[in-house]
Amino acid sequence: MADISAKEVMDLRKETGAGMMDVKKALIEAEGDRGQAKEILMVKGLADAKKREGRETDTGTIGHYLHYQTERPVVGCLVELRCETDFVAKGEEFQAAARDLAMHLAAARPEYVRREQVPDEAVAEASRLYAAQAQEQGKPAEVVDKIVAGKLGSFYKDNVLYEQQFVNPEKFEGTVEAMLEHLTARLGEKITVGGIARVALGEE
Repeated sequence: MADISAKEVMDLRKETGAGMMDVKKALIEAEGDRGQAKEILMVKGLADAKKREGRETDTGTIGHYLHYQTERPVVGCLVELRCETDFVAKGEEFQAAARDLAMHLAAARPEYVRREQVPDEAVAEASRLYAAQAQEQGKPAEVVDKIVAGKLGSFYKDNVLYEQQFVNPEKFEGTVEAMLEHLTARLGEKITVGGIARVALGEE
């Protein structure tokens, strides 16, 4: 069995945000190989993700971003990124994720965090519009509902943060929801977005 030092455990704990005993077990299983130990922690995190679904995320941080144009800020974004403990909230990876999500808001302009937050009236209005467009194009009545359903999927992707593709594929390729699940697995805590705000010069 590899001789694992306390410093190795603390360093990997700081890097991953995982619990101390989980880190030590992963290092022992990986025979001291730091990279392999990180992979073990990630796999374990993914396997345990369902167990964390009901946990409270009552701490975290506010990610912020200002977009400048001609030496003045013209777009400002805030993201409330939540987790379970102060230890994870203060970690570099968690803080960086909050900043990245604030930058995502500036570019992708979501209005809601999750699909269930979209008002019924907004969905109904969009559905009426898509149906009218399909009818004007002469689409048969039996396919109008399918067209509306497909366009509503695009509507959610345009307006709901969790369903948008993350804007920086070099850091993560996939939806924002998948990014948060990945972060949950890496850090060993449930990670969620609580609220978002975006203000742009000249926009209502």
